[in-house]
Amino acid sequence: MALTGLTDATAPAADAMPPASKDAGGDVRMISSKEMSAHNAADDLWISISGDVYDVTPWLRRHPGGEVPLLTLAGQDATDAFMAYHPPSVRPLLRRFFVGRLSDYTVSPASADFRRLLAQLSSAGLFERVGPMPKVQLAAMSVLFSVALYCTLACASTGAHLFAGGLIGFIWIQSGWIGHDSGHHELTTHPALNRLIQIITGNCLTGLGIAWWKYNHNTHHIACNSLDHDPDLQHLPLFAVSTKLFNNIWSVCYERTLAFDAISKFFVSYQHWTYYPVMGFARINLMVQSIVFLITHKKVQQRWLEVAGVTAFWIWYPLLISTLPSWWERVAFVLVGFFVTGLQHVQFTLNHFSAEVYLGPPKGNDWFERQTAGTLDIKCPPWMDWFHGGLQFQVEHHLFPRLPRQHYRMVAPFVRDLCKKHGLHYGAATFWEANVMTVRTLRAAAMQARQATTGGAARRNLVWEAVNTLG
Repeated sequence: MALTGLTDATAPAADAMPPASKDAGGDVRMISSKEMSAHNAADDLWISISGDVYDVTPWLRRHPGGEVPLLTLAGQDATDAFMAYHPPSVRPLLRRFFVGRLSDYTVSPASADFRRLLAQLSSAGLFERVGPMPKVQLAAMSVLFSVALYCTLACASTGAHLFAGGLIGFIWIQSGWIGHDSGHHELTTHPALNRLIQIITGNCLTGLGIAWWKYNHNTHHIACNSLDHDPDLQHLPLFAVSTKLFNNIWSVCYERTLAFDAISKFFVSYQHWTYYPVMGFARINLMVQSIVFLITHKKVQQRWLEVAGVTAFWIWYPLLISTLPSWWERVAFVLVGFFVTGLQHVQFTLNHFSAEVYLGPPKGNDWFERQTAGTLDIKCPPWMDWFHGGLQFQVEHHLFPRLPRQHYRMVAPFVRDLCKKHGLHYGAATFWEANVMTVRTLRAAAMQARQATTGGAARRNLVWEAVNTLG
């Protein structure tokens, strides 16, 4: 496939909707951006796609991607986000929500080029070309899981048991990549089979609910690196990547205040030291969040199936551990698995912790700018792509989330060219450099935390001052 001549490419499908006036009957109502921006609440929610304005209030609770993405872009132009997340076949479904057309609709040069590139990728059929990778991964995971069971149940040596624990952690990593892929695009042409793969590789194998993951991850993508909207940056009391998190901000995703109190101040003050140890146990947090989400969240697709999958995990995993001969081997088995899969949690954070952050909701018309500013690619040779699971091309993934990961390496040069053309930052670093950048970001915030106040949550005292002075 040749993706050349971006500036000359025409992409009518990328920025044109079917003429809404045919269905509207009569003259089309002209609406200003200011008027549309007033319709930004859950009970009155308008968005604009390619200049056409839609009242999607009745669709909010039925939106497959959850309510938060629509609420985040309420009252705005959402063209680029809509195009990135939906195939062209979805667009005619919007006609029933049509209310008018923007009178002051404009497209930035960066967005125009993004839409051209998106149209080229779509015309080439790359979004549907998944390839054999999912089948290979599933087969490899099945083999590795069988080996782990054999080493645990049929071997008597402690070394074999610990190897099995580490193998379980490695399988969790690969399962995470499959779950991530399946949440963004179809792995097969059969919807029921796709859903089964999600439940087995996610809920059953790792104890992480795919419904919880979709809710959080969709929010993360729409509001990438927004401190008050993106849940992937909201880790108080343990971590804070910016001093702006010291201001007790409100989390739109979790619907609670991210309190910077005495406990948060203590942990954040040493976060550059605790970062790697905490990542070793980060899986526990995700397991707990999955369970809480399934119990408390009002809208969960096929809740019974999600609960059954997570329940299956909490049956087979403890049973497997119970077959080990001693308590210390059981504890070591769990710790080795957690610390191996902790590598994946480090990978998750490297892509965003050291990138640009901001407060407030994203702007729908600066999609390209926000996604490139808030993400970091990891440089690696092609033979290491399996290790990063596609996240090494995080910029490309955020721009084209529906694109199967095997195409990222081919698309990356065109994204870099667009960034250069529009004077935008394109972040890329080696795995080692990304770790250094992340720890440096955490350390900078930690030094500021030691001097920050906690909003009256706790009094300063001599012991606290002594600890921080010696720290």
